[in-house]
Amino acid sequence: MSAYLILKHLHVTTAYLTVVLFALRLLFDAVGKPDWRKTPLRWIPHVNDTILLAAAISLLFVTPWVPLVHSWLTAKIFLLIGYIIAGLFALRTTLGTPTRVVAAVLALVQITAIFHLALNKPVLW
Repeated sequence: MSAYLILKHLHVTTAYLTVVLFALRLLFDAVGKPDWRKTPLRWIPHVNDTILLAAAISLLFVTPWVPLVHSWLTAKIFLLIGYIIAGLFALRTTLGTPTRVVAAVLALVQITAIFHLALNKPVLW
């Protein structure tokens, strides 16, 4: 199997796992079980996201895609930054519920857009 296929499968798998872990943490907070913060669920997403980022950067070295040249990839990076910020607000216990819900919805919309761009690679500008 080529390096590209290995990295792509690793990237896709960890991307899906990121969404599942984020949704699981949101669900635990929504049903009033904040004790997940005392379990490995507190740090596992960080390990997964580190692997996801390493795979993404590695893919840049084995493919011809360049972030500032390929508009879909540039948009994905900006959406990723927005997703991270919205996710931080969504999981922050010091904020009120309405703020956290809006942040969670915003994070999920951004991750949906990231997946759309990754699957379709449209020319944006």
